[in-house]
Amino acid sequence: MDHYPGGVTIRLYDTSARQIRDFTPLVPGCVSIYLCGATVQAAPHIGHIRSGLNFDIMRRWFAHRGYEVTFIRNVTDIDDKIIKKSAEQDRPWWSIGYENERAFDDAYTALGCLPPTYEPRATGHITEMVEMMRGLIDRGHAYEAEGNVYFDVRSLPGYLSLSNQDLDDLRQPSGEGETGKRDPRDFALWKAARPGEPSWETPWGRGRPGWHLECSAMAHKYLGEEFDIHGGGIDLIFPHHENEIAQAHGFGDAFARYWVHNAWVTMSGEKMSKSLGNSVLVSEMVKQWRPIVLRYYLGTPHYRSTIEYSEESLREADAAFARIEGFVQRVTELAGPVEPAAEVPPAFAEAMDDDLGVPQALAVVHTTVRQGNSALAADDKEAAVARLAEVRAMLGVLGLDPLDPRWAGDPETGEDLHDVVDSLVRLVLDQREAARGRKDWATADAIRDRLGQAGLVIEDSPQGPRWSLGTR
Repeated sequence: MDHYPGGVTIRLYDTSARQIRDFTPLVPGCVSIYLCGATVQAAPHIGHIRSGLNFDIMRRWFAHRGYEVTFIRNVTDIDDKIIKKSAEQDRPWWSIGYENERAFDDAYTALGCLPPTYEPRATGHITEMVEMMRGLIDRGHAYEAEGNVYFDVRSLPGYLSLSNQDLDDLRQPSGEGETGKRDPRDFALWKAARPGEPSWETPWGRGRPGWHLECSAMAHKYLGEEFDIHGGGIDLIFPHHENEIAQAHGFGDAFARYWVHNAWVTMSGEKMSKSLGNSVLVSEMVKQWRPIVLRYYLGTPHYRSTIEYSEESLREADAAFARIEGFVQRVTELAGPVEPAAEVPPAFAEAMDDDLGVPQALAVVHTTVRQGNSALAADDKEAAVARLAEVRAMLGVLGLDPLDPRWAGDPETGEDLHDVVDSLVRLVLDQREAARGRKDWATADAIRDRLGQAGLVIEDSPQGPRWSLGTR
């Protein structure tokens, strides 16, 4: 059995096997991941970004364990939904796609996701799609009808093995204009051109790609005939991922060795969707909550568990992260900069190796923080520094290290105003201390309240008052 460089096997829940399996890489020391990314018909809400966060943590953990990671996250920039939006808004389809692609990029970046190795757009890979369709037709798995190209689901033994359905009971979703099917269960690889819709030239006439074909072609181009992990939300298992498998296997690719799916973010027990309005758009949420707190909220539940959205649970996440952040700040003030430890604590590693057990790993973070606070209370600086080094190593894996330049800001881009704000806040706090010194409690309280209204949390400590960013 192949292991990662540390010698212990990472284990993942494989949807296709319906069980947790030891991860054995296709190429020793390397891991290849394809994640179904954004369909860019609208700006992202927090439910869309959860998938990106979960697989960002997976990617970071593989890298921490010594793997070289190739991470592909595609952009679906042409499909029925985008075309419908184009008609509704009387705007070019590519304008809507690009605007929302930028919104997704902004959301991924705001919540601390590392950029993918490659981020291909569907419309940039029409040539690869035509090649795959030609191969499927030649092998007897696809056929042309009235300018459409369909996959013959009965031609491939094992179809529906991922979703574990019976072909006789299958109800395949179909779009408008899908005429000429030999069997209603067949699905579209290519859709014939319709007036006013985008189209590309093919040997079977002008048209546009089906959603499923896009990902099979892009995965083949960037990861080859076989790769390690294919990821996405549980809603993609059928029809999208099932049909991707059919296309790839019909073309002759072995395709993905492991299938990993994250659960939904729900509201009132229902899947979060774009129809819920703007209240949970990432662009709106980051105005109310610090992005690092949103990452904590969305990234720390287990990836296969449903998150039921509520303001209360977000406040709890804010408070929990503030406890971690407060410890980091106190030790840094006491001892100066502390570098992350080279290794995470064994209990943290054990949890992450076991199907990315982030909740159990996070419990180790909080335990270490409590130990560090106890060391601070006992004036044991050496122990406090050691605990902070461990905490920073663990938070780095989770993308939640508040001392990481990503969250502290980059001076070269003009985003790091911390020193400026610190000087101004210190000036105001000096005025508050002067008021307290002359027992002018009303003025002191008023200053504190005004700072609170500005989004600052003031904490009085033996070393004097300190400030941090709170939730406005």
